Amino acid sequence: MSVVSRRFRDRATWGLSLAPGDAVRGRVVEQRWRWPLVLALAATTPAFYLELLREAPQLPAHLAYLLAAAVVAAALGHTGWRSGRLAAHVRANPLDLMLITSFVAVTLLPPSSVSPVALSVRLAVAFLTLLRMVWALQTLITRGGLVYMMLIAVGILGACGVGFWWLEPRTPTLPDGLWLAFTTAATVGFGDVVPSTPASKIFSVFVVLLGYGVLTLVTAAIATNWIETEERIIEREILRDMHHQLDTLRQEIAALRHDLGRHPGGP
Repeated sequence: MSVVSRRFRDRATWGLSLAPGDAVRGRVVEQRWRWPLVLALAATTPAFYLELLREAPQLPAHLAYLLAAAVVAAALGHTGWRSGRLAAHVRANPLDLMLITSFVAVTLLPPSSVSPVALSVRLAVAFLTLLRMVWALQTLITRGGLVYMMLIAVGILGACGVGFWWLEPRTPTLPDGLWLAFTTAATVGFGDVVPSTPASKIFSVFVVLLGYGVLTLVTAAIATNWIETEERIIEREILRDMHHQLDTLRQEIAALRHDLGRHPGGP
């Protein structure tokens, strides 16, 4: 079994994979859809809070949910088609199917500000969305992906700072929002500024989860960089030792041939 097939088999356990027997072309298409998918899913975060604020218009939130559903459906169908096993690929990705259905369903619910049931449903969808985003980005945990992970971490913290600046009245400036985002994501909890509104309290839950996820990914990328560097050093030492042994063996064979040439009639 190839490395690519083994990775897809492992991912199938979580319902986030290409179907068994996937083609390399399907893998290429999946990678091309990664960033449009992440951006579309990220757009549902402000949509969630637009539904929670009474004075906010609901149409932009519904459009963001429908856009995310369309992108997830397009990525799922295109990847399955290019892999050559569309039906098997769709069955192997139940989370994507749940997200597509959920994004359409939440546009039919009343605003979260007036319906606790609608708020609970949208919270569940938000957690599924967060899971899908983290899973889409997990392939960046490589030795060469450390810079990208650091940039993503900074970008997410910046977006969280803007979110607190928008939602929390105790952070009247963007630097205040960034500070609250950092202390929340890092779970430091200095207590100088704390969320005070229902919207900002719910937002802080996601910031903590994002903080755990992003910081874990960055730490894993750094660890991967060190481990792969150590592995390369060990591999070079092994290759150097193999070359030395091959040179020694080559010299011994040459010496034996020389002896046989000098004594052709010997035993």
